[in-house]
Amino acid sequence: MSTPSVPSARTYSYLGPRGTFTEAALAQVEEAVGQEWRSVNNVGEALDDVVTGRSAAAMIAIENSIEGGVSVAQDALSTMPGLRIIGEYLVHVDFVLVVRPGMRLEDVKVVNAHPVAYAQCRGWLDRTLPGHAHVPASSNVQAAASLLENDLADAAVAPPGIVDHHALEIVARGIIDNPNAVTRFVLVSTSRELPRPTGADKTSLVAELPVDRAGALLELLEQFSTRGVNMSLLESRPIGDELGRYRFIIDADGHIFDERVADALLGVRRFSPSVVFLGSYPRADGARVAFDPRYSDDVFIDARDWLRAIVSGEPTVPLDVP
Repeated sequence: MSTPSVPSARTYSYLGPRGTFTEAALAQVEEAVGQEWRSVNNVGEALDDVVTGRSAAAMIAIENSIEGGVSVAQDALSTMPGLRIIGEYLVHVDFVLVVRPGMRLEDVKVVNAHPVAYAQCRGWLDRTLPGHAHVPASSNVQAAASLLENDLADAAVAPPGIVDHHALEIVARGIIDNPNAVTRFVLVSTSRELPRPTGADKTSLVAELPVDRAGALLELLEQFSTRGVNMSLLESRPIGDELGRYRFIIDADGHIFDERVADALLGVRRFSPSVVFLGSYPRADGARVAFDPRYSDDVFIDARDWLRAIVSGEPTVPLDVP
């Protein structure tokens, strides 16, 4: 009697080591529970895992409520082909200052911290440790771990749970400048299957301007405004081939299956020489998308039926616009 085969575990990549906010975001993914989690050193490695098939998906930070977009993640999603965002997750951010056992707060001269974390705690650090120096780290946990590996820094900015994983001492808590800080993470895969619309969705894309001239950006924005589509994120990133050339990272409220969003994307595709669709997925906050009834699905469908009737010589009826 043959033994039934056991399906192999799916692998998910995240910015490690253990204890990072990225790991906390991945813990929110139901389908990732009980699967293999692969700790990586940077965003590029996480996404390369997905592209090459080493991982089914990767969790990466994409935006912070204080610092805005995470440029390294935005650039990677813009340039690495075949990637899709399939979900987003929010993590409340807080930090502590940790030291080696026996070190006092007043003795700290050099602080190791991830650049984003450092920026979020800069005010507290400047007030409490005036004249301190900053050593950048690749992750929040790596900043703390490095204290036990070398003496380049006296302290590190780290997540509150860091002492559960490393023999360090907390000398200050709640050092973040804004206690309401939240980081937005996205789960990225190569799946082409779109999540079904929920009414509380977001669509992400990248678009380039066709030319660098007055009004070009306005024309891009009009592709959304004239369809009643709100943009919750608009950030520019240099393309890199020459000065003055930019691509725009866009988050639009709604799903590509929504007529107004689909029509806006068609407008962007006609307007821009390069458009990258990054996905439509449920919003992490669950907030339903509000829009003017003039841009409901029925209005777009009626307009197409009206045009089709004209072309085919059928009688037409006036559009019933709310």
